[in-house]
Amino acid sequence: MKRILFFGALLLLTASVAMTSLSALFNWRNATYDFGRIKQGKPVTAEFAFTNKGEIPLVISNAKGSCGCTGVEYPKSAILPGQSGVVKATFNAAAVGAFSKTVTIESNAEGGTQTLYFKGEVVKEGVAAQ
Repeated sequence: MKRILFFGALLLLTASVAMTSLSALFNWRNATYDFGRIKQGKPVTAEFAFTNKGEIPLVISNAKGSCGCTGVEYPKSAILPGQSGVVKATFNAAAVGAFSKTVTIESNAEGGTQTLYFKGEVVKEGVAAQ
């Protein structure tokens, strides 16, 4: 009887260790985006596509821009293994000049927090034509 209990406990421990090693994993198509030159006052959107290359569903709990000038949209439902999703970052191009911003992704993915990057230069609308 002791042998059965011992091997049962050992089997349960092995199964629990194996399950904790499963993870979700982002595979970003591109984690950086360069808008180049964009016109002032015209919001622009970067799309960051990814695939879940892990063994369990990928759940994004939060995604936020580095400033109030960046709005972020992300999948609210779980992304199953092998499935794809998109994180969209919309930048309000209000101020003239070069910019470099980030989007921070919090999820259950391996490696913890992910950071996406985008940059560009905002120019006055009439400058390029002159």
